[in-house]
Amino acid sequence: MAQGAALKKGSLAVFPEVKRGLQRRMRTVVGHIQAIERMIEEERYCVEILKQIAAVQAQLSNIAHELTKSHMKGCLTGAIHAGHGEEAIEELAEILKYLR
Repeated sequence: MAQGAALKKGSLAVFPEVKRGLQRRMRTVVGHIQAIERMIEEERYCVEILKQIAAVQAQLSNIAHELTKSHMKGCLTGAIHAGHGEEAIEELAEILKYLR
């Protein structure tokens, strides 16, 4: 978006409790990924590793959905009020193609 810092600031600036929650959840994901790395190093059973990978993917998906919701409440709403809604919606639609 070329409209400036107001649209790039990020919804996490206005939702500090969401930011803290996402940070906590990301630390959990990092811990799980490190555990997966150890499982691979230890040559653990493939199905066990795959289950852990699936769990991390689900966690990341949940984090992405929470971030998307926060973005819509903050950035997207702000962009619409500022007259930049169409561009903000296009930006969101583009990234939603990659989320599951």
